[in-house]
Amino acid sequence: MRYCRRLFWPEGLEKKKETIIRRLNENRLQWDLFVVTLPEGEKNQLEIYNTVQFLQPAYPTEDYLVVGIARGYDAAVELVEAIVEEVYRKTGGADVRSFILEKEQEE
Repeated sequence: MRYCRRLFWPEGLEKKKETIIRRLNENRLQWDLFVVTLPEGEKNQLEIYNTVQFLQPAYPTEDYLVVGIARGYDAAVELVEAIVEEVYRKTGGADVRSFILEKEQEE
């Protein structure tokens, strides 16, 4: 798994950022943790995954670019909404994928 330089986090979760990322990298179980990623294909904008999926031995986690992390599915949906709102505010459009990839190249 790769992580955006600027990860999106809901309030209150950012202070646990280092612990959460370390546990993700160590493949430790975190039942209620969800990641928001850019999809492999260019058709979709964002995808939400429960991190339990990544514990499967043959699951290809290295292909995912994580743009946000949330605790609980509802929080992940709200995080996607916040990401889209920010992109719209800054660009006037809803091309989340291009916005995130451009920001990654800038930094």
